[in-house]
Amino acid sequence: MHLNPHLAATQAPPVMEARRWIAETCFPPERPLLNLSQAAPVVPPPAPLRAAMAQALQEPATHLYGPVLGLPELRAALASRMSRLYRGAIAARQIAITSGCNQAFCASISALASAGDAVILPTPWYFNHAMWLSMQGIEAVPLPCDHSLIPDPDAARSLITPRTRAIALVTPNNPTGTEYPAETMAAFRDLARAQGLALVVDETYRDFLSHVAPPHDLFTDPDWDDTLIHLYSFSKAYRLTGHRVGAIAASAAHLAEIEKILDSVTICPTTLGQRAALWGIEQLDDWLAGERREILARRDHLIAGFATLPDWTLCAAGAYFGYVRHPFDRRSDRLAKQLVAQASLLVLPGTMFAPVQDPDAPRHLRIAFANADAAGIAELTRRLQDFTAANS
Repeated sequence: MHLNPHLAATQAPPVMEARRWIAETCFPPERPLLNLSQAAPVVPPPAPLRAAMAQALQEPATHLYGPVLGLPELRAALASRMSRLYRGAIAARQIAITSGCNQAFCASISALASAGDAVILPTPWYFNHAMWLSMQGIEAVPLPCDHSLIPDPDAARSLITPRTRAIALVTPNNPTGTEYPAETMAAFRDLARAQGLALVVDETYRDFLSHVAPPHDLFTDPDWDDTLIHLYSFSKAYRLTGHRVGAIAASAAHLAEIEKILDSVTICPTTLGQRAALWGIEQLDDWLAGERREILARRDHLIAGFATLPDWTLCAAGAYFGYVRHPFDRRSDRLAKQLVAQASLLVLPGTMFAPVQDPDAPRHLRIAFANADAAGIAELTRRLQDFTAANS
């Protein structure tokens, strides 16, 4: 049987690989697994939201096909919320609802590029973005970041060729947690517009920013949709990960092309998940603000913990993630497996977030700390101390 060569050349799903590591390991009772590998809430939505979802299940329309681009009331509510947040003008016709933010990225890229084209991704990159480009035969052009972990628009300019179709940014970043400054975002917008490219911005983790000011001013430009394609996820905001609800903000013309893709894949997003997202927008602002404060408190615990580990370097911490430089003379993919076996600790190696030739990724690990409370982060610190002493 013939296999698509682009698909065959694409890396296996990293999180599934990491799950195999723990499936093959017996953890001692006194040292249970501490799983800091995945950026997904592990607790269910708040009780009032679950009650609203239960009520929605009684409505016949919840069980039927809906509009391909999402429920009109959710599109309108998200457009209104984003207009307030970004102090710009976003209309419901410029919003599409998708089956998760990964689908938002895949559909957006498929409407922009085809096999043989190229998309610029800062490294370290979000592996699912690179995987989708690979399986479509689109070149993922790495844009290495310096020690600040913030991409440089001037460096990106030097990578643009006639095959380039877009620049894709993730802020707050996965895997590093870095928040890109507003001036950086504006510079990338100006670069993309001047070169006739799309700027794809994934802000899955925007609800957990370290500040309450608008993260950038891209939407204050009345012509924002001639360049910007914005992606969002309700999964992290309202703990709806399993319900797969994401969103795209783009021009109505671009969404008309994306509609063809979505209709051929999922037909429509799950109505139950959309009803939940709408209820969250309408009712959960105060609750979400509390979630943000808790995530920021956990980030502070992580920073304090690594201050006690002189051999380790916390390069960045924000949103759900800490990106750390380890002190060992071995690749991070080997080290991550050792941490599972010797410390009952699951984190992901930097090698999962970069091309194979990247010289820096083997020195780094990603820690998804959002599911660890203060005690869990203290336990992480203790285990890394013990592991370092035993392996120095």
